[in-house]
Amino acid sequence: MIGSLRGTVIDRDPAFDKGHSEILVECSGVGYRTTVTTSTLGSVSLDAEIFLFIHHHHWEADQKLYGFLTRDERNAFEGLLGAHKVGPALALAILSTYPPARLARVLADDDLDALCDVPGVGKKTAQRLLVDLKSTLVLPVLDTADGDPIDLTEASVRSAALSDVRAALVALGYGTDDIKSAVAALDPADIEAAGSESGGLLKKALRALAAGA
Repeated sequence: MIGSLRGTVIDRDPAFDKGHSEILVECSGVGYRTTVTTSTLGSVSLDAEIFLFIHHHHWEADQKLYGFLTRDERNAFEGLLGAHKVGPALALAILSTYPPARLARVLADDDLDALCDVPGVGKKTAQRLLVDLKSTLVLPVLDTADGDPIDLTEASVRSAALSDVRAALVALGYGTDDIKSAVAALDPADIEAAGSESGGLLKKALRALAAGA
């Protein structure tokens, strides 16, 4: 299992239509074909020395190397792969559009439109991703405007029930704006106390939606 590469970039092969590119990294006389984001491609040049954190992906009859300039990027990529129906191509397209810190902000803000800007992601897929990614991604800690940190990883652990509520509302056909309103109406103390039990929170969310109809 390859975890990192340090070597020289001896070839670059853009594939912008797919949201990613490939570079050839020579290490001790061996060239490793490595798939990277378009932003990584733009930051390296031929004959340059490079260090990459590697995700070594295996299929039944194939394998591929995915390279990242930072550990945060690799962690985010592997978290994306843990989401429902997210494969390497889509995960890389998401990271080519939003680096980890920006992706963390998109998720914190429930920014559906931003996710729809990712090639190949429509509204329904974006709604599902907003729910799934909060519980699968390890992303950098963000700072709010007043300097307080937002750790999405810890938040997802504390509010597993809230993620279940979001998923249930998506399944019931509610749109992102309705879901944001319903979740915003929930008492933070109830969310903290819910633990893994989402039934009571879902009922309160549905009552909030009915009251606002």
